[in-house]
This record gives sequence, C-alpha cells and structure tokens, in this order.
Amino acid sequence: MNEELKQKYDFTDPYQIAQYIKDVKKSTPVKLYVSGNLTEEDLTGYEYYGPASSCIIFTEAEYAQRFIEAYKDRLSSYRLEYDRRNSAIPLLDTTRLQSRIEPGSFIRDGAIIGKGCVVMMGAVVNIGANIGDETMLDMGCIVGARVHVGKRCHVGAGAVLAGVLEPPSKMPVMIGDDVLIGANAVVLEGVQVGDGSVIAAGAIVTQDVAGGVVVAGSPAKVIKAKDEKTISKTEMLDDLRKGF
Repeated sequence: MNEELKQKYDFTDPYQIAQYIKDVKKSTPVKLYVSGNLTEEDLTGYEYYGPASSCIIFTEAEYAQRFIEAYKDRLSSYRLEYDRRNSAIPLLDTTRLQSRIEPGSFIRDGAIIGKGCVVMMGAVVNIGANIGDETMLDMGCIVGARVHVGKRCHVGAGAVLAGVLEPPSKMPVMIGDDVLIGANAVVLEGVQVGDGSVIAAGAIVTQDVAGGVVVAGSPAKVIKAKDEKTISKTEMLDDLRKGF
C-alpha cells in the first residue's frame, strides 16, 4: 500500500475507504517465466532472477505483455502467472507483527492486528478491521470491513462478523473483550457484543448482546447468564497465544 496515500484516509469511515479504493493505483502483478535467446541488456529496467536466457521476471501484466511481444521471435518458451486483476488493496505485510499468522490466511492491508493474536488457516480479515491483543481467529472465519474485535477473544471456525462498507450507513460490528464466538455463528452489521459474553455455535446474532451472557439460536436470544460451568467450558489457553 502506498504509505503516503494511506495516511490521508480514515479506515474506520466507509466513505473514506471507498475513496481510497478509487484513488489508489490498481495493480495486476505477474510472474513471467522466460527462456530464450535473451541478454542482460534486454532485461534492463526489469526485476528478474536467474540468467537472462532463463529467468523469472516480476512486473505488471501490461509490461509483461509488451516484453513478450517485443521478444517473441527470441523466446523459446514462456509462462505467465498471476492471481489478481486491477487489485486495489494488497495483503498486509505481517513480517513485523508480534502474532502467529498461519499460512493460507488473508489479511488485507489497512487492517490492524494486535500483539499476541493467532490467525489460523483460511481466516479472512478485511480492510479497516481491528483485532485486539491475544485474540484468536480460527480456521475459515471472516472478519469484515471495519469490524472491531476486543482483546482476548476467540472467533470460531467459519464464523462471520459482517463487515460494513456498502451500504455505508450501517454501523460496524463491535465485539467486546473476552468474548467467545462459536463455530459458524454469524453476527450481523451494527451488532454490539458486551465483554465476556458467549455466542453459541451456529447462532445468528441480529441484536445487541449484553456483557456476561450466553446467546444461542436463530435469531440469537439470551439463554442464561455466564456461570462457572460456562467459564470452564469456554476457557482460553494462554499457551496458544505465547512464544512469539
């Protein structure tokens, strides 16, 4: 992401996110594998690896096509690989995070990941989302645009915290601290969940949830206050959030 441009926008505001997506330069990055009668001079200005006669070029799609056209008579073979088209938002650079990010997760730039978080395979975190310290995002869960998740939460496998970018009038999902969200639960736009609550697996949460309660069903309703038995069954494990 263009850092200078990024500083001009507030990613908690849906209108500014949309404006950023409109303004940012779109990218179609490709890898071009080439083999042929090529020289280092032919590759001037390109980022490439390997000998000129058989190398990998990293560039944009339009420049790759120009290269192929310019040298088609000297190429014995080539292969073009890409995974996006006119992409506005790259994935977040996670190399500096003090968290555990497993392969196959997708965290878009513009999201915030706190310290000691765990993001499992297949989890998706959209632009503007804010994940609090020591929160775990389990396999295949989706945290939509502008969603706020508190500290030391667990978002279960396949759960969906609905994002709000379009329509922009909706308020984002707000999850308090120490909340456990069961597998395949869905929390709809604008819902606020209080600290320490438990959302049962498969629940569809359409209204705000107070702190310290257990909700279940579709639509979700309070079934009881959180008690010692519930606490023992929803214990968070420190060891999963340490060691990095």
